[in-house]
Amino acid sequence: MTSDTSKASASPANIDIRVLHDLDEMHALLAVADAVWGIAPGGLVGPDFLLALSHAGGYVSGALDGDRMIGASFGVLARHRGDWCLHSHITGVVPEQQNSGLGRRLKRHQYDWARRHGLAAITWTFDPLVRRNAWFNLHVLGAIATEYHENFYGPLRDDINGDDDSDRLLARWDIDSERSRSAASAPLPVIEPRPGDHLVPTPADIVTTRRSDDATARRWRRSLRADLQSLLDDHDVIGLTADGAYVARLRTDNS
Repeated sequence: MTSDTSKASASPANIDIRVLHDLDEMHALLAVADAVWGIAPGGLVGPDFLLALSHAGGYVSGALDGDRMIGASFGVLARHRGDWCLHSHITGVVPEQQNSGLGRRLKRHQYDWARRHGLAAITWTFDPLVRRNAWFNLHVLGAIATEYHENFYGPLRDDINGDDDSDRLLARWDIDSERSRSAASAPLPVIEPRPGDHLVPTPADIVTTRRSDDATARRWRRSLRADLQSLLDDHDVIGLTADGAYVARLRTDNS
């Protein structure tokens, strides 16, 4: 899961993004997760797991402003469509640094790490109802969404998801695709649908809706699940239209 959205904005020049190695750094990473999602330390994974993952050569990274960690990411080796990939479990930026571009820098660090290690792609999950994260994943980074998973994690009960079902799209970010190379220079444009494309509307701001009108938020969940889940048996979501609808396009042999 990825989080890089907020009203606040800042971009200190001295932020260092690097792979993490020691136990204190793992505790700091979990504190970032708490600040981003409201996940208490120990509610995600333990620092011992993160240390073991790093020691075994896995991906665990942090963004540090001096001695303070303000962003973090970790992932595990995975297989997707027959390729060896990095599956990113979390990538997040503390609230006061969101919308600063730091989330994109963290993902680019992850991308460079995966390339150096000979991996074909990076995968991760995101809530299909959160349009801002969909834009970031599909247009800013150049990923596509390839699978729909109903209530994937079960109830999360964190500050962002509440107690809604944890439906997730699986994003795939191919290391050497034309999409990812183009997005490295500038976000990909909104999609102009073609004949045969399927359009699936998304809510403008589901996080706010969950806080003010839980019944409406749940109707959005059921509606999007009904419209999108079966499409991804043979389609991929390639982006959003100008009015925020997903564009699902028939999968080709080389997608």
